[in-house]
Amino acid sequence: MNKVIMMGRLTRDPEVRYGGASNTAIAKFSLAVDRRRKVDGQPTADFFNCTAFGKTGEFVEKYIKKGTKILLEGEIQNDNYTNKEGQKVYGFNIIANNIEFAESKNASQSYNSQGGGFDGSSAPSQPAGGAGDDFMNIPDGVDDKLPF
Repeated sequence: MNKVIMMGRLTRDPEVRYGGASNTAIAKFSLAVDRRRKVDGQPTADFFNCTAFGKTGEFVEKYIKKGTKILLEGEIQNDNYTNKEGQKVYGFNIIANNIEFAESKNASQSYNSQGGGFDGSSAPSQPAGGAGDDFMNIPDGVDDKLPF
């Protein structure tokens, strides 16, 4: 079984492109995950390169920005290759199968006001409704009444 669950913040805005025969969304981003045990002189977080495909990639493109705290469920994939000098380079990538928000919009804005780098202004105020995207339309003004 190959399964990983992580919670962290995006270190930069995702890079999204479309490719393949069916023009599938491919979103690449980096996730900073805090370490449980912090040792003096050691890093306090680990950084993971992540990729999301298809509908998950489209979700990342629409709603996830630098500084957004997410919960990611996916799998680890080898990213090994041989460079131009003939040396074997070892690495890995996290393939995201499911992504959820890990904090409220207000908490994200609070994070930004403390110098965290995410400014909720770039996040959508409501989901984009449309045919076939599995989101419902939310009327204007409802955001002010929601507790998150």
